[in-house]
Amino acid sequence: MADLRNGFLTMAVLAVSAILIGCGPSKHQALNPVEIFETNEGFSITEAGEKIMSYQRRHKSINGKYLRANYIHPLYNLDGQILTEDFPADHPHHRGIFWAWHQVWLGDKKLGDSWAAQDFFWDVYDAKILDVDSKSRALQVHVLWKSPLWTDADGKKKAFLKETTTIRVHRAQNDIRKIDFEIKLLALEDGMRLGGSEDEKGYGGFTTRIPLPDGLSFTGTNGSVEPKNLSVEAGPWLDFSGDFSNDGDLSGLTILCHNSSPGYPQRWILRRKGSAQNPVYPGRHPVVLPRDKPVILRYRLMIHRSKLSRGDLDKLQAEYNSELLPIFDNR
Repeated sequence: MADLRNGFLTMAVLAVSAILIGCGPSKHQALNPVEIFETNEGFSITEAGEKIMSYQRRHKSINGKYLRANYIHPLYNLDGQILTEDFPADHPHHRGIFWAWHQVWLGDKKLGDSWAAQDFFWDVYDAKILDVDSKSRALQVHVLWKSPLWTDADGKKKAFLKETTTIRVHRAQNDIRKIDFEIKLLALEDGMRLGGSEDEKGYGGFTTRIPLPDGLSFTGTNGSVEPKNLSVEAGPWLDFSGDFSNDGDLSGLTILCHNSSPGYPQRWILRRKGSAQNPVYPGRHPVVLPRDKPVILRYRLMIHRSKLSRGDLDKLQAEYNSELLPIFDNR
């Protein structure tokens, strides 16, 4: 009997030991450090409690002017400092990280100006938090574009375009944080067209409004890029590095354009002072938006410490282009 009891005891100890050894999370069950929380204004995204960025779902304005929603602000650098601007004095319609256009046409009728935040309304009617993998999470928003210039018989604003945007935030690794944007635009009416500014600059599309410190460097595929009044060719990525925190330390932000995006590699509108940075799509000449399948724009933001070399950035661009893109359920 003693031997039997000892055998059972040994088996019990082994079983408990096995449970204790296996109680830690597996590779696929590991706790994801990236978290997304709903707030009164929209959503807040953090990593291990440190702020990454906020998505603005609720409309905001200055005394009813420059009404805007559906954008990112604030965006933080890797040291917790704010890296974007909202309602800047020189261009109060600019806002953080946004995607907007001057020309939104339905036939020969212009339906407001989403870039200038005039006669435009973003109805964010649904939002989902998606677990992509153990090192990233995504926020997917479903947005109906509306305008007081397009209404039904009762004067109620009608939707003319459906936007589905998925923002995937990766955990920071090797002093770099990657943030992926997939913007799908599907027309809900025949004859929808989208275009940038009507002048020769043609700016419009995915845009970053960031501080522009003295000595900011602009680097593209072929080296240093000097901003000009009109758009410039600089390759599929553009890096902005400088002393953003005024403490003598270099850091930066890089925009990468995915090779599946129309117009790749897109031209760039760049500014050293008092404005925004923009990979231009589609330019001053509007493009038709189909109703049967969406136009899809894809970009990656990289927030980084120090200054990345051109070789590193070329490699990171090649990796982005070759990655297997996740398929998001966007019903």
